Amino acid sequence: MNNIFRFLLLISLITSNNYYLQGQNTGQGIPEKPKLVIGIIVDQMRYDYIFRFWNKYENNGFKRLVNEGSFCTNANFNYIFTQSSPGFATIATGANPSSHGIISENWYVQLSDKVVNCTGDDAVQCIGGNSDGTGDKHSPSKLLASTVGDELKLATFKMSKVIAISVDPNAAVLSAGHLADAAYWFDPLSGNFVTSSVYLKELPQWVKDFNAKRFADTYLMQKWEKILPDSLYFESLPDNNRYEEGIKGIKVFPYDLNSMSLKSDGKRDYSLLKYTPFGNNVVKDFAISAIVNENLGKGNFTDYICIDFTSTEFISQAFGLTSIELEDSYLRLDKEIQHFLNFLDSYLGKGNVLVYLTSNHGAVHNPKFMTDLGIPSGYFNQGQAQYLLKSYLNVIYGKGDWVKFYSNQQLYLNHNLIQDSKLSLWQFQDDVAQFLIQFSGVTNVATSSMLQKTSYSNGVFQKIQNSFHQKISGDIIINLEPGWTEYNDASTAHNSGYTYDTHVPLMFYGWKINHQTIYDAIDMTDIAPTLAMILNIAYPNACQGKPIIQLFK
Repeated sequence: MNNIFRFLLLISLITSNNYYLQGQNTGQGIPEKPKLVIGIIVDQMRYDYIFRFWNKYENNGFKRLVNEGSFCTNANFNYIFTQSSPGFATIATGANPSSHGIISENWYVQLSDKVVNCTGDDAVQCIGGNSDGTGDKHSPSKLLASTVGDELKLATFKMSKVIAISVDPNAAVLSAGHLADAAYWFDPLSGNFVTSSVYLKELPQWVKDFNAKRFADTYLMQKWEKILPDSLYFESLPDNNRYEEGIKGIKVFPYDLNSMSLKSDGKRDYSLLKYTPFGNNVVKDFAISAIVNENLGKGNFTDYICIDFTSTEFISQAFGLTSIELEDSYLRLDKEIQHFLNFLDSYLGKGNVLVYLTSNHGAVHNPKFMTDLGIPSGYFNQGQAQYLLKSYLNVIYGKGDWVKFYSNQQLYLNHNLIQDSKLSLWQFQDDVAQFLIQFSGVTNVATSSMLQKTSYSNGVFQKIQNSFHQKISGDIIINLEPGWTEYNDASTAHNSGYTYDTHVPLMFYGWKINHQTIYDAIDMTDIAPTLAMILNIAYPNACQGKPIIQLFK
């Protein structure tokens, strides 16, 4: 009798376990590998946003990921140029920009004398845009490493499906990789989700059907109003504070998106969508449609989808880190994540899906705001610095076009002119570095020569080196002081190795993930090998990270 009682008690304990039950939604136990891996990347989400808005988040969005999953509190990127595209590429490849090659959003190519976008590719076509064939052309050709999605496709002889979705083409393409079934992004010209001819020759019928429903028009025909009463946004500065740039000259709620998006010719300006929370909504809508119509997680092989919520970056740029608009966008995103997790429960069950959520970089507070508070910060006037540098070089070396390109704290010199003038490139670079170090806000200047000759194992120069690729990077790399940014017309920025830019949230949820808080230092290159180990596939070919073994303790 006693043995029967113990047996019944054991059965009772097992069947009352919520984790086990959620893994049973499909009538099966928790599988050896997740049926569907879902990457959620929230663009420009600082780590502190989790706790800054914690009391206003609902229980089943961000809080559910933290309270039921593994929360890594000390995850950082380990390079200096924390721009959006390098972040997406690092998460996907498990490598730093020095290896995967996406060092910046744009860079200068000496041989062709052209500035290129990191995913721009005129050799491909935009699939699904306007009938006249217009639309941005993108491919992963400049991504020099394989992604975890690529390795999944290789391991299963392409039987696994891999898809990435974003408002932004760079985010979609770099998250998808080379072998993906598709990378979809939102085309601001047509209001459609489109892709590249690298992946598809024609949009699937379900994508055409989704585009035909004109969800973007529906979102842009409404007003963006505050989700809470004014008095509850006490984590933010008052509306229309002096640190906001706004969108189309408007800085206060409500935002009449219908009138703001209609152009004089009666057509709609779909580019406005990404500056509103509804840019995230339409991405979530499209992601659910992709999962259902592609039957992701329903086959015999693990599928992978990466969902990039990039509107948070554009809203932050327009309104800043202390704005009601930014806070409102995160409260709305929390609801969208809650809806998405509930969908996964009903579609596959918690035990069959592995979700990770993170960000591609953080952001710095507006230097004007910090200065008003008495905290050292400021703007580096890159235009003035270039003008004075060119004048200096003309005096020292003679009149010439010595500087070819400057962007995002990288400067490219005219190698042909320097060589024709029989000058030492190493000495020329050193002279430029010694001149630039004198400017306010500049704390370090590195030359490509010193980065090629010396291997740095820690500190700021290691981060600079991790952003440096010998064939792609500039001759001069500038590191600014904490709190300083280049002069720009945005309300915030990000492009440093300081913690406000490198420290991001990282959560794993579902499948066999335990509830725990991981305080150990995690490098963002560790995500890809962690996924590879879970899926029993090869690490991406340039991977520098290591699996997060704490997840499995």
